Amino acid sequence: MKSCRVICLALLTVTAAPSRGQGLADRVEDMLSVSAFDGQARARLSGTLDLEYYQFSGGPTGLVYTDGGNLFNPRLTLFLDAQLGSSLYFFAQARVDQGFDPSDDSLTARLDEYALRWTPWDDGRLSIQAGQFGTIVGTYVERHLSWDNPFVTAPLIYENTTAIYDNRPPQSVKYFSYGLTDQRYNYNPVIWGPSYATGLSVSGRLGKLDYAAEIKNASLSSSPETWNDVDQGFQYPTVSTRLAYHPDMAWTLGFSASEGAYYTAEAAPLLPPGTGLGDFKEKVLGQDISYAWEHWQLWAEVYEARFEVPLVGNADTLGYYLEARYKFTTNFSGALRWNQQFFDDVPDGYGGQHPWGNDISRLDAAATWRFNANSQLKLQYSVQRENDADDTVSHLLAAQFTVRF
Repeated sequence: MKSCRVICLALLTVTAAPSRGQGLADRVEDMLSVSAFDGQARARLSGTLDLEYYQFSGGPTGLVYTDGGNLFNPRLTLFLDAQLGSSLYFFAQARVDQGFDPSDDSLTARLDEYALRWTPWDDGRLSIQAGQFGTIVGTYVERHLSWDNPFVTAPLIYENTTAIYDNRPPQSVKYFSYGLTDQRYNYNPVIWGPSYATGLSVSGRLGKLDYAAEIKNASLSSSPETWNDVDQGFQYPTVSTRLAYHPDMAWTLGFSASEGAYYTAEAAPLLPPGTGLGDFKEKVLGQDISYAWEHWQLWAEVYEARFEVPLVGNADTLGYYLEARYKFTTNFSGALRWNQQFFDDVPDGYGGQHPWGNDISRLDAAATWRFNANSQLKLQYSVQRENDADDTVSHLLAAQFTVRF
């Protein structure tokens, strides 16, 4: 706790003196950048330090791992960017935190991303990338890092845990339908945050059309522990595609699709006789739209997902969010996000039908104050209603202080 107070005091000192903080940031940037061969080879190390605080009413929601009513979550993220000529680019991301998602575990170090990208033509018509990197599906990945995300948390569809458990198939139809388990935090969302799975992608721009396709070792719903798991290899790969049309500078219209096996190798011996991992897939269709004009930024995404579940059949869900950010001044902005997710009926094990999850609605509101080009404070309030027997309502207060270098 003493070290945390020292860090906070140092960061507040920087933000209280923007001109001195900016000068220090420039010197740090120079120290962390190298160049060789007349600028043909360049590399830069950068990073962010996030200090997050969460307070819950009604228990934690989404991908937050704690049994308490509040949580302090520090995170150091380091980025390496390297360029060789005009066609080869390498990037990596490493973290020191309490887990990929906010938790009360001990601090550990982890490599989240690394990839090599080859762009043979300067017009960007084609790029080929290999490594461990965020999914091409949707638009949230483009702004999921703390400095770019208008909110502390992710949209509901990227963090709401469902009855899908990728390490073990359901014991019975009724167990799946009614969620008769106490292992809530082992469930999987439709898309697990940025989905840093391992694989290969191709992408590019042809006029007003962007295209991208990827093959990964794990599904969009897969947990972080599986993203760098090469033991399973690509025997049951996930294939995803995205097309985006830019009618003008302000608008982007996108369509995504993904299909792949979602169970891990640990679940294989527990599957019904005569079936294998490749027989049970996650299928996702997504539509997105974004708009940017003067002080406004708008985003919206809709996802229809189907999980093929042993003993049960198809489990379908639909989720969407509408997000808007307005820049009031150079330093101050506010954002609102409306999220919903709905679950279809599945057999209940008693001869009838029952929803395989509780429909959820959530409103997120956030404000961001940028002290200077290298530090900002973000505050968020969320209220969520889960349509279960008790119409559960939960509240979240979150704060995030970020320094980047």
